[in-house]
Amino acid sequence: MNRKLFRWIVLFLLMAISHALPAQQVVTFENPETKQRYENLLENLRCLVCQNQALSDSNAGLANDLRVEVERMLRQGESDQQVVDFLVDRYGDFVLYDPPLKTSTYLLWFAPLLLLILFSVSMITYFRHQKTIMTEPPLDCKQRARAADLLNDVDQ
Repeated sequence: MNRKLFRWIVLFLLMAISHALPAQQVVTFENPETKQRYENLLENLRCLVCQNQALSDSNAGLANDLRVEVERMLRQGESDQQVVDFLVDRYGDFVLYDPPLKTSTYLLWFAPLLLLILFSVSMITYFRHQKTIMTEPPLDCKQRARAADLLNDVDQ
């Protein structure tokens, strides 16, 4: 029974590992410069499904389709800029890791800065408020005498 369970566990782990590995697609070009252009494009374009991976690293079906499309366009003799322009026209600026600064991408560029400023202002306000809560005025003579009387009553 233990051997059977062990075999199932090994099989499951092998399937999980093979699914987690990036899809290795062997693409050959006649010209090494074209191969380098292909690899650079795949590194600089974002997978639309995974959102935080380059096309070269993604296992998503759409990423595989985009890799095939980039390969086809390069084989047809299109320039890198033509490939990028085609993908931006089709999928928007989100396909680029470094989107251009324009009115439609202001939020992408400035949201982290705005969030940092809001967080800093809220933390400064919070700590100032905590400081005013924690600093109490010292006790005067009457309050000290009253506290001493209360402590003496507890001890008795």
